[in-house]
Formats: sequence, structure tokens, C-alpha cells
Amino acid sequence: MDTRDVIRRWEEVKGSLPEGVKLVAVSKQVGLEAIRALYEAGQRAFGENRVQELLEKQAALPGDAEWHMIGHLQRNKVRGVVPFASMIHGVDSPRLLEAIDREGERVGRVIPCLLQFRVAEEESKFGMTLEEARALLESETFAGARHARVVGVMSMATFTSDEGKVRGEFRRSRELFELLRRDYFAGDAGFEVLSMGMSGDYAWAVEEGSTLVRVGSAIFRPRGC
Repeated sequence: MDTRDVIRRWEEVKGSLPEGVKLVAVSKQVGLEAIRALYEAGQRAFGENRVQELLEKQAALPGDAEWHMIGHLQRNKVRGVVPFASMIHGVDSPRLLEAIDREGERVGRVIPCLLQFRVAEEESKFGMTLEEARALLESETFAGARHARVVGVMSMATFTSDEGKVRGEFRRSRELFELLRRDYFAGDAGFEVLSMGMSGDYAWAVEEGSTLVRVGSAIFRPRGC
């Protein structure tokens, strides 16, 4: 992998984003050389979807790098990521939120978390329904959480080139974000993250209101690879 090309593609992606939209470079299955090159160029936020890979890369990069856990997180893996995770994107149950809160208390950290909604039709996608999210936010688990802080919403659109379908799912995510902010986080300025959009659809996601995009292959791999 030519790190010069990686930096060039990163600059293109970064330059296409409006002010206020955060870029998380998804570095899963990417070697340390390319990640270090991007870090040295100025990128600080990286995303991983496997705990073991995240742990290895976190140990190899400087301490000011941000690490976002963007994949499905099993409760028995929470302890490994809580000591340093900048954000956990995929909270999809009260039991997972409870595990994060418990481990956050153990290490003395407050962990920013996103509630993951399933807006795509694909069976492989994780996430909650609105009813499940309401149940979580009205639970004793949420009321008692002091070390797991919900700061927004995350979703993944259907993997398709159908722009209308993808935009519709992003609009649904925005509606869910606005609904939760109105009903449960009114006056909470910290509830501000709408994480949606990946390499193939992040431009549409931004136009539909995303404040954080998770971009991997558009940065690390040439088109067609």
C-alpha cells in the first residue's frame, strides 16, 4: 500500500466534508504503516470493528489518537476497550449499556456511546427499533448510568447503489435522532452526534444531516480493490 496515495485520498475525503462533520478513518484490516502515515498527516480519529485488532493498533499509536469501536460489541469484550475508547458506536441493548457503565466506573472514565438503530432491511445489520430504544431510555439502567453517556445515534444504510433508498434510510435515522433529542435529551447539548455514512454513501449521509462519517476503503484502498 502506497502511503502517499492513502494520504492523497484522505485529503480528498476530508476536503469534501463541511465544517462540523467529523471524519473517522476506518482502519480495519489496514496495516500499521498506513495508519501511522495518516496519523502523521493529521488524522486522529480511527475506527475498528474487532476488539483484538483495536487493542493491537491502540498500543502501537501515540496516546492522543482517538479509537472508535464501530462494530458490534459483545458484553464480554467491553472490559478490553473501555479503558481507552473515545466512543462506542454500537449500543443496541440495556445490558450492553450496563456493561459499559460498570467497566467505566471500574477504570474511572465516562464513555461516550451511540445508540445503534437498524434502519436497513438487511438481516446482517444490528440495531434497535424505536420501541426498543424507548425502553432502554426509560429503564433504570439508563437512569442509573454514570459512566456510559449516550451522546447520539448511529446507523448503517443498506449496501446498495439505490440513492433514493439509502437517502430514505438516512432521513429515517435523522428523524430518530431528532425524536430522541426532543423526548429524552432536551437541553442536553452533549447529545449531538449522528453517525451515518461510509465510503460508498457518506456524501449522501452528510447532505441528510450526518455529523460523523466512518470512511475506510475510500481512503485506504484504490477504487476497484
